[in-house]
Amino acid sequence: MAIDEVLADLKQKIDEKLPKGTTISSVEFEGPQLVMYTENPWSFADNGNIVRNLAKTLRTRIVVRPDPKVLVPPEESVNKIVETVPVDSAIANYHFDPDVGEVIIEAEKPGLVIGKHGETLREITKKIGWTPKVVRAPPISSRTVKNIREFMKTNHKERKEILKTVGRKIHRECTSKDQWVRVTSLGGCKEVGRSCFLLSTPESCVMIDCGVNVGSEEHMTPYLYVPEVSPFSKLDAVVITHAHLDHQGLLPLLYRYGFEGPVYCTPPTRDLMALLQLDYIDVASKEGGRPPYSSADVREVLKHSIVLDYEEVTDIAPDIKLTFHNAGHILGSAISHFHIGDGLHNVVFTGDFKYEKTRLFDPAVNKFPRVESVVMESTYGGVNALQPSLQDAEGHMQQVIKNTLQNKGIVLIPAFAVGRSQEVMIVLEDAIRKGLIDNVPVYLDGMIWEATAIHATYPEYLNNDLRKLIFQKGENPFLSECFRPVDSNELRQEIISKREPCVILATSGMMNAGPVMEYFKAFAEDERNTLVFVGYQADGTLGRRIQKGWKEIPLKTGKGTEMIHMNMNVEIIDGFSGHSDRRQLMEYIRKMKPRPERVFTEHGDERSCIDLATSIHKKNKMETRALTNLETIRLV
Repeated sequence: MAIDEVLADLKQKIDEKLPKGTTISSVEFEGPQLVMYTENPWSFADNGNIVRNLAKTLRTRIVVRPDPKVLVPPEESVNKIVETVPVDSAIANYHFDPDVGEVIIEAEKPGLVIGKHGETLREITKKIGWTPKVVRAPPISSRTVKNIREFMKTNHKERKEILKTVGRKIHRECTSKDQWVRVTSLGGCKEVGRSCFLLSTPESCVMIDCGVNVGSEEHMTPYLYVPEVSPFSKLDAVVITHAHLDHQGLLPLLYRYGFEGPVYCTPPTRDLMALLQLDYIDVASKEGGRPPYSSADVREVLKHSIVLDYEEVTDIAPDIKLTFHNAGHILGSAISHFHIGDGLHNVVFTGDFKYEKTRLFDPAVNKFPRVESVVMESTYGGVNALQPSLQDAEGHMQQVIKNTLQNKGIVLIPAFAVGRSQEVMIVLEDAIRKGLIDNVPVYLDGMIWEATAIHATYPEYLNNDLRKLIFQKGENPFLSECFRPVDSNELRQEIISKREPCVILATSGMMNAGPVMEYFKAFAEDERNTLVFVGYQADGTLGRRIQKGWKEIPLKTGKGTEMIHMNMNVEIIDGFSGHSDRRQLMEYIRKMKPRPERVFTEHGDERSCIDLATSIHKKNKMETRALTNLETIRLV
């Protein structure tokens, strides 16, 4: 059946189910949603069960939009919104999009605009016709969030056409009589970096992650030239598990070379992804390299992004449904559950995950409606890869900082802008507030402050304790006065020249490049100072060499190679990692419900992947395998 015939059939079914006096003028697929246009949106606002019952009957996501002829003019609409919502909601901005009949309301307290069980939103719809969408006004001004929201507004017409094309492709008729499911490993197997997989059926091809290994020139990119994935135009979709570059850093390259389909991720992942992609090409240019893509390609990613919240079941291909679940790794990180065919197979890609509650996030989800196969990370999958508890790690960090400050030294923490930095910030804020360490400035250099602003924009993705603190008590630890963003080279040079006791968090986390290198050059020879590692240091990186005990560090400068004499103390504080340790990885599978039939390991060095696969097999008596790059495994 052609798509237009499918839509006509759906409209007829909807008309038959609608209550008397409620009508729709047209239906259209937009991305994974079926959009219904109506001249009486208030009928739907009054009765939320209409859409719920239709979605259940038709087994698809449904969105109701007002017919343009019933929309109240924007100026008059603003007055009616102001009359309807509580003054305390602190509305910061409005944006009216006549193409989709939506008004975006930016508010400091979106819950008050939404109202109990959505009552206030329904009242707004009745008064103005427009469908209100509420977004949080960022408590810390984020350049990234502001630019992305503005970009989406400006490009709404083009984006609507993209979504229509995507929607028609998703809802095309399945034609193949064959039934099989395969996973092809394109990167990130028996290694850390360049994660990339292809999930394929006779009907569909979906890529999971498309990362870059910034620490390796030889193994930098996934195997994107192999026939299974070429040309890119045959891909139905790309699913991004989280925003770290080793999982999404080459995504814009796909659009440069012919991909025109959607990319699915959570809202925070989309924003962090854009931030890190733009920084990646900026750093590559500054270091004299040739960036693999341009900022225009990053904008293409944004245009084609479809954001999904956790637990939202979504069609992404004719025979594949996707659901994201919390992964506990970084903001917006997602365990990706794929339901294939009409119950044919269920496969979970964990991406990077943390199976433990942390200062920022709840533990990764391992309860699913169904699961037969699991593809899981093994970063700390080695037999002896155990980490101390978070409580021990925090105590260790407090003692290291206390000792260094007493010696009039400086603490330098190389940190990933996204994830570890914010975890460490929460610990430092808590320790300073309780008087456990001196109230010294905590300088945030590189992208850390901007990434923190994005965290502050999405508090609903943080753990229960932090959400209560922010929403109920009005206390946001990210806004503490101890944090000082380093927003200019002048301030950086002032910190270096003054050499006063302080804590500095600076990127990059593995000391590949970035502002951390300027501080390192300045402070490395002073034995009063301390270098603190809180994250994973991959083989080949400067961070790993320092951990191994190198005392003479050759660094490239504009004048050639400079030898740095390493006298500062080095502390490795395990426990802050966003990855599960060996014990947690084993527990994640042991407690998974339902019990999977097979487990594939990846995202770890060769020994870690093999050790973990072997141990899971022995403990749980299930089929396991450590995946190898370029192999294809048939699941069904």
